[in-house]
Amino acid sequence: MLWARRIAAPYDLRATRGRSFHSPSGSAATIGWTLVGVGSGPGFGPDVVSTEDAEDAGNGAVASPVAPLVTSTLDATSQTHDSVDHTVDDAGTDRPLLLQPLTLGGTTFRNRAWVAPMCQYRVEREDGVPTDWHLVHLGARAQGGFGLVLTEATAVVPEGRISPQDTGLWNDEQVEAWSRITTFIREQGAASGVQLAHAGRKASTYRDFPGEPRGTVPGDRGGWPTVAPSAEAFADCAAPAEMTHDDVDALVEAFAAATRRADRAGFDVVEIHAAHGYLLHEWLSPLANHRTDELGGDFEGRVTVPLRVVDAVRAAWPEDKPLLVRISATDWVEGGWDLEQSVRLSRLLAERGVDLVDCSSGGAVPGAEIPVGPGYQVPLAAGVREGADVPTGAVGLITEPKQAEQVLVDGEADVVLLARAALREPAWPLRAAHELGMPWQEAPYPAAHARGHWHDAR
Repeated sequence: MLWARRIAAPYDLRATRGRSFHSPSGSAATIGWTLVGVGSGPGFGPDVVSTEDAEDAGNGAVASPVAPLVTSTLDATSQTHDSVDHTVDDAGTDRPLLLQPLTLGGTTFRNRAWVAPMCQYRVEREDGVPTDWHLVHLGARAQGGFGLVLTEATAVVPEGRISPQDTGLWNDEQVEAWSRITTFIREQGAASGVQLAHAGRKASTYRDFPGEPRGTVPGDRGGWPTVAPSAEAFADCAAPAEMTHDDVDALVEAFAAATRRADRAGFDVVEIHAAHGYLLHEWLSPLANHRTDELGGDFEGRVTVPLRVVDAVRAAWPEDKPLLVRISATDWVEGGWDLEQSVRLSRLLAERGVDLVDCSSGGAVPGAEIPVGPGYQVPLAAGVREGADVPTGAVGLITEPKQAEQVLVDGEADVVLLARAALREPAWPLRAAHELGMPWQEAPYPAAHARGHWHDAR
């Protein structure tokens, strides 16, 4: 059984920065529940080195009141729904919650259907500069009606790329190229976000394309040495060098510098990537961080570096612009990072001005048994939301409009992020508007595409 809050929306979360996100009783609610439906699933082996697989395998006071607690019996393997409840927005219309606006910081998103970060591996020049591919890929989903379009994992330094074909934000040429993309996204009525990342011991790998080799790219083919909290390889990838304290200082500054460039490039949102076994997750997880100094060991030691990065990014990012953090809320392995630690971390993130926690899972080690199924990570978002009193995003096999709407109506998350569903269907929000009963005139159609709306065949 999951306790979840029903939110009367639209609501404004601007006042949550640096404070708790309170339950109706005025204090953080406790949680006591277990995931069900856990079984065998694909492990995060050496061939899983991108964010893309992990995303789909594998936010003055509140403007509108929070309604009483309700219970939900959704489990980790069944998240489809034949019918959903709607809420009435401030304009008095029976608009689906999925398609109602949401404000974080000083940014209002036109709806709560967001595009998750997904690696494209299409920087053929291997210089980190986004190309026409990225303009079309991201721009099409902005045209398709999504509220926020997030980039792929974008490296803060060249050696932080997952593959040589990843995007970056470490120089001015990249700023200029991203500016072209953010301008187009804004013109379509969507917000743009960049996911800043360092891949750690899972860097310098071949891109995850059919027919490509697996593992580490050698130096003579464009690869580079990797770093991590501990000098231990991920599966059959090359062993990384253990990071020194000077390396940590440089990492923190690299994230801050990339954040300043993100602002110059016109991004509305920054998301820090601390999930899927990449560098910041490696610091968090006891499965990857085996240090014996003050940067390892217990929870307080393991969260030190990620929190330094968050502090530096928040200081470099305009106060009114939202900051998100993506976490793996569980490693799915006994003795690893888990939901309880994610709740503790999320409280610390909220205190530091993080506006929303994007809850994914897995990736720290290969071979984890993951209960992959429709909406299987939704209980993680619900647990973090309820336990830490922080807005959350739910991601992972959320594919159908009624399913997504019910997640929000049940108060299990504040937004839903679509990955492979958005790849298959760039205009997914327009279908959602139709299936959830929203008049097509109110749906986010580009004027040039309005003739393509669904209507009764007569």
